[in-house]
Amino acid sequence: MSGFCFSVKSPAEQLELLVTGCETVVTREELLKKLEKNRPLRIKLGADPTAPDLHLGHSVVLRKMRQFQDLGHKAIFIIGDYTTLIGDPTGQNKTRPMLNAEQIKQNATTYFQQAGKILDMSPDKLEIHYNSEWLATMSFADVIRLASQMSVARMLERDTFEKRYKAGEPISVHEFLYPLMQGHDSVCIKADVELGGSDQLFNNLVGRDLQRDAGQEPQCVMILPILEGLDGVEKMSKSKGNYIGLSDNPTDIFGKTMSISDALMEKWYRLLLNAQPTGHPMDAKKTLAQKLVAQYHGEAAGAQSREEFEKRFSKQDYSAAETLAVPAEVWIVELVEKTGKFKSRGDIRRLIQQGGVTIDGQKITDDKAKLTVNPGQILKAGKLVVVKLSCV
Repeated sequence: MSGFCFSVKSPAEQLELLVTGCETVVTREELLKKLEKNRPLRIKLGADPTAPDLHLGHSVVLRKMRQFQDLGHKAIFIIGDYTTLIGDPTGQNKTRPMLNAEQIKQNATTYFQQAGKILDMSPDKLEIHYNSEWLATMSFADVIRLASQMSVARMLERDTFEKRYKAGEPISVHEFLYPLMQGHDSVCIKADVELGGSDQLFNNLVGRDLQRDAGQEPQCVMILPILEGLDGVEKMSKSKGNYIGLSDNPTDIFGKTMSISDALMEKWYRLLLNAQPTGHPMDAKKTLAQKLVAQYHGEAAGAQSREEFEKRFSKQDYSAAETLAVPAEVWIVELVEKTGKFKSRGDIRRLIQQGGVTIDGQKITDDKAKLTVNPGQILKAGKLVVVKLSCV
């Protein structure tokens, strides 16, 4: 349509906004040329439903996708139900276990709702696809033709494969198919731009190669920083258990955020709020936690979570603490386990040995201790767990 303009910002203004916060853009010049066409671009983001939750790490790229939507472009969100059958080998030092179709379907069920906490779900702003729509219909001959477009030498350029190969770790042939399948997604939806974390650069560049081979204009690749999880070391990951889910309740989002280090807080501010912390570190962290709760549950929930946290921890007021019913005689590890806040008994043992568990202010450092519980006692485990004990 002659004179059509879908964004009030010029292509150059859009470019500067969109590349802000990116680690890598392949390439700025190509992206500017696409923006100058003055049409809605097709912005691709894929997520494999390896677990039922999207988390704050996903939100970094989802927020960038929302920026594109707000400028008039179209988000193409791909649920990788078929790629999940393989499992992304990115960052893995061994072959991932393959999930079955039922597990994948269950995990994907909540993805749309969770993505909707960030994305504009209007039909003119968003397409949602399962990549089984095109991958499941491929014949074996189609797969062979796809595989012929990539050399083994190129695959071994990927650091994950290179390290495993040099270390003598086995690499299954089907893992080589993963980048090709993800790249083929880009061909099928005619992506203009693909978003991803820094661990996705190789996969996204494969998409450019496959589009070029298919006679399409190659997609631009925009790489966002990886968000470290609660431990401040590993990237936020469902499999590592160091994550905050977009569907977590306000109390958990606030409490988990308060557990991160001051050093990590600045990066979380930058990637999740596009801001910088100010004031005393404790106050800044409470503000971060409150704003994250507000993003996914509303301003009132954010304010309430902060008030409850300050009652429980800052003011030593335990009237709002949850009550946990336990046997009158109980092993300390089992007692802490009943809070449901720890992944394993090994984690609980370490916490106890490090002096991180108290009952009515008294440290319990013997992980073999058997306790007699008195109703009304306050159990603290780590920085976040505070419960009032009762007996069953």
